[in-house]
Amino acid sequence: MTGRPSTVSVVIPVKDDSRVLAICLAALENQTRPAEEIIVVDNASSDDSAATARAHGATVIGCPEPGIPAASAAGYDAAAGDLILRLDADCVPPASWIQEMVAAFADQPEVAAATGPSRFIDGPALIRPPLIAVYLFTYRCFSFPALGHLPLFGSNLAMRRDAWQAVRLEVHRDDPEIHDDLDLSFHLGERHRLVRVRGEPMGISMRPFHDARSFQRRIRRGLRTVTIHWPHDFPPYRWRRTRWTRWTRRHALTGSPAQKWRTHGHV
Repeated sequence: MTGRPSTVSVVIPVKDDSRVLAICLAALENQTRPAEEIIVVDNASSDDSAATARAHGATVIGCPEPGIPAASAAGYDAAAGDLILRLDADCVPPASWIQEMVAAFADQPEVAAATGPSRFIDGPALIRPPLIAVYLFTYRCFSFPALGHLPLFGSNLAMRRDAWQAVRLEVHRDDPEIHDDLDLSFHLGERHRLVRVRGEPMGISMRPFHDARSFQRRIRRGLRTVTIHWPHDFPPYRWRRTRWTRWTRRHALTGSPAQKWRTHGHV
């Protein structure tokens, strides 16, 4: 990526969401900085989601394995861009989304992955702002102690393709009962820097709150995503290992204190 503009691939996993997918793709067509490719991963849809994607010029790949983790990973594997951006089929990205993500990575070459803000675009208007604040705050409060660092949010994330290549064989892509964004955070965050990008929020659906069973399923999947990484990533072990890994990477780039001492003629 050094010395040339980054190319961008956008990945959208979809299952039986043709109507909202059309809205999402229309918003991607109106970006101030368009993507070089848009990949829609059809996770065995029974509706015309694949036809809708093709009608909007997207590349469609099939993923018969059930679950968002498998579909997302298939899309990342197929992506050719330097940067891989991910959102859901029911998301509506602001016009500046791709441009802001590209700028964030250009300004911070040491960053491997980034996540951005979100807002609800459906449901009762009065409760949307407080509900999204509680929703994202709860997700971070749950995830941060388990990870020891910022979690990625799957409706609005981006990562370097070489970072994905480094962890693609480690993620739990074959388990449909986990949250793929939290799983990705486990595998990327130990060795790489993850950041939050400020900008226009991603429009997301209030689907998690449509019924109690759906919300309970999300909670169960969150707990499973955390515990599936134990005992290797049990928090005290992970925190200590992550701090050491980041310390050694930082001093590999800047030189250790001993190296700096020698460089300045003190030894």
